[in-house]
Amino acid sequence: MRRSIPYMQIRGGSSKGLYFHAEDLPDDPEQRDRIILGAICGVGPDDIRQIDGLGGADPLTSKAGIISRSKRPDADLDYEFVQVVVGKGVTDRTQNCGNILAGVVPFALETGLIKADSPRTALKVFMKNSNAVCRVTVETPDGQITYKGTTRIDGVPGFSAPVICEYYDIAGGTCGSVFPTGNRTDIIDGVEATCIDAGMPLVIIRAADLGRSGYESRDYLDNDQELKDRLESIRLLAGKMMNLGDVQQKAVPKMTLIAPAGNGGVISTRSFIPHKVHAAVGVLAAVTAAAACVAEGTTASKIAAVPPEGSYLSVEHPSGEISISLDFTDTGGELTIASAGVVRTARSLSCGEVYLPEDL
Repeated sequence: MRRSIPYMQIRGGSSKGLYFHAEDLPDDPEQRDRIILGAICGVGPDDIRQIDGLGGADPLTSKAGIISRSKRPDADLDYEFVQVVVGKGVTDRTQNCGNILAGVVPFALETGLIKADSPRTALKVFMKNSNAVCRVTVETPDGQITYKGTTRIDGVPGFSAPVICEYYDIAGGTCGSVFPTGNRTDIIDGVEATCIDAGMPLVIIRAADLGRSGYESRDYLDNDQELKDRLESIRLLAGKMMNLGDVQQKAVPKMTLIAPAGNGGVISTRSFIPHKVHAAVGVLAAVTAAAACVAEGTTASKIAAVPPEGSYLSVEHPSGEISISLDFTDTGGELTIASAGVVRTARSLSCGEVYLPEDL
């Protein structure tokens, strides 16, 4: 007997994923995971091609968002992010995703979960993975969402309507503190690194300290197995230091190589997620990298070109840059981030029912 589940597929920022109503999924987390793996991977959850499912055989297209109306007084919607680890047949919820977040409000409006205002709709989204709230504003002229606009973000072709994301209280949401090791720099496997969680757990290393420039292409770094093996060795050690435990099957912490900015930004990044190089950079990874740039004593602060206070922080990546607004204070003893802002775009791609493997 053929079974199916309602879904939407939405491009959020420079990622895309499947979006589900929480009420359409079972309450049991293991059963939920089996359904998500079945939808994205099909009958072969460890198939790196994802040929039997709706996934795109890449970490950026193997994602899911689970959405519901929130019962919290400080939020309109609840959002849980699920990363499918490509080729592993497992899911990971230890991280958040700011790109998939950009599609949460469009999903809620498209499916009638929330009614739109005009000319814009602003909703507060509780991000269950990091226990933080983001205010998301989308364009809804005449009470209808539009994806047409003049906003362009690097890593995505064309122009779209803006999706404005304002994050609050995101620092330390996964690891418990901004600098979970208690230090702004550590020596891990002989390399100086900053372990930081300002929305996304990162291990930030200067590319030059590993004999690389930091300006290599995505494909070049993806084929640099010696580098990837070294980074994984560091990542496994850093995971335990960052209160994440054994991270062999987890997508965090993400490894980030940095170099001085080459095009007027604050820093240049190459982000591993965690074993493939990001075509651009994740939203919350960019926020965290920007936070490392403004915090004294980090690996990033020593090479970052920080603009005057109040300016946008442009984080460069293989496809261009992403601009971050950061409201922070750094007393030297503690880095406090009141809010972070970023502009994304989104577009709904398809909706309907995804058929699940019969032996699920």
